Parts: sequence; C-alpha cells; structure tokens
Amino acid sequence: MKTRQKNNIVGWRGAFFLSLFLSPGIAFAQQDTACMPLRELTVEQLAFQANERLTIVANYKWGIINTDVGEATMMLTKEKFRDTTYFYARAYAKTYRFYDHFFMVRDVYEARFLASNLRPLYFHRNISEGGYSIKNTYLFNNTDYTIRASVQRQDGAAKDTTLQGKSCTFDFVGLFYNSRNLDFEHFTQGQVIPISFAVDEEMFHIYYRYIGKEVKKISGLGTFRCIKISARPVAGEVFDGKNELFIWISDDKNHIPLLIETPIIVGKVSARLSKFANLKHPLSSKIK
Repeated sequence: MKTRQKNNIVGWRGAFFLSLFLSPGIAFAQQDTACMPLRELTVEQLAFQANERLTIVANYKWGIINTDVGEATMMLTKEKFRDTTYFYARAYAKTYRFYDHFFMVRDVYEARFLASNLRPLYFHRNISEGGYSIKNTYLFNNTDYTIRASVQRQDGAAKDTTLQGKSCTFDFVGLFYNSRNLDFEHFTQGQVIPISFAVDEEMFHIYYRYIGKEVKKISGLGTFRCIKISARPVAGEVFDGKNELFIWISDDKNHIPLLIETPIIVGKVSARLSKFANLKHPLSSKIK
C-alpha cells in the first residue's frame, strides 16, 4: 500500500471531510475548462455568515453494528487585515472516548479565505490518528495558483515544496465553504464537475456528480428537501475507489450538508448534521 493513501484517507474522518469538500459553481470569465467554474460574490450573497457553527456526527455500520463513533465541529469568523476581508474557519474532529481505545482521532483544521471569491489564502491541518501524526501548512498564491507547502510527518523535519494548482484548487476547508454557494438550478442531472484539492505534498483531481432533488429523513433532525450529489473517493486503505459517496444538502439558501453516506472496504460510514447555530438563512428546506 502506498504511504500517501494511508496518510490521506484514514478512518471515518477521511470519509467525512472528503465528502464535504466538493464544489461546483457558476461560469466565470476565462475559467479553466478542466475546473469547476468560480464566481465573485458579495458578502450578502453568501450562504453562510460569521459565527456559524456546525456539528456533524460520524456513524459506522457493519452487520448488526450501528454506532456513532465521533464528531466534527466547524466554526467560522470574519476578519480584516489592512484592506482585505477574509473568513477564518476552524474544524475539529474527534472520536468519542470509548472509540479512543481502538483508534483515537484528534484532528485540527484552520483556513483563511477571501470573502469576495472564497479563494484560499492559508491552510493548516494538525492530524493525530491512531498513533500517526502529520502537519500541513499551505500559503496560496492567487496569481499563478502555486501553493507553498510545508509538510511534517511524525516528529521528523518539515519538508518544504511548491505545488502547482489550478483556479479551482482549494484546501479541504475552503472547498467545504465554496460548495455552499451554488445555484444548482443551472446544473443538469448527471452533470460531472471536476475539482482539485491539495493534501500533504500532492494534488488530487476527482469529480462530483449532480443527481437531483430528493426528500430525505435525517436522524435526530427531521425530514428535508435536499439536493443530492455524489463523488468518487480516492482509492486507499478505507475506500475501494469503485463506489460513489452520496451527499444530501439542504435545498435552501444555507446549503448545509445534512447527510453523507458511502460504503467502505468493511461496512459503511455516514455523517449527519446534528447541531447548528447562527445560520444565515431560515432552514426552510425542513418539511417536518
């Protein structure tokens, strides 16, 4: 098995994060045809606002086993440096105490991205999973789309490199927030949109597929009108690369992820929204 596969896609956390950061958009001038389109947005047009907080619970199912194993919390603030307004996002992922004995996860993600077009500025992740640790720090150049990357594994020395991205290359967290600002009415059923993201010293290019609209019951929250999309995860230790990952997003102006499901090599993992605070818009997609 290749080391990068083990490091990048580990356990339920990999399923959760990979599924969320899938980002189509609306056509924009001089767009790379191998990329999802981007667009400029005013702060008023965004699907989210400062101080929003989301908690997503991860679940593992295999045979008669059906249990929640951990959760991730995402928080967002808005800041300004000189003449630049940007968002600062933080995400924390952890396993619950009982499952710490089997595979402890303690992950921290931080990102800064422009408020105008959501292009990334800075990204950092500090991963601790089952005795393995890694740190990534990225600085993005939005002129030539290069990324100055620093990667440190375990207690070794940091390795510096430069990655060549595209106009649609983001970090994990930036992709998540960018994906919330979509006008799905412009997509046709089955339409495939390529996406690009950086992990460690490498670039990954995968895709998402627009499926359509669906009513879905979300455990603990209720029944919602949803937008359904799918993606094919990178093959590795957890995913076989053959099955698609399905995502249900609230069909309202918030576009928050409500449920993610995918089979893995052993069993099935899912992630569902469990708590939210300070949404910008009413959760009008909820039916009951």
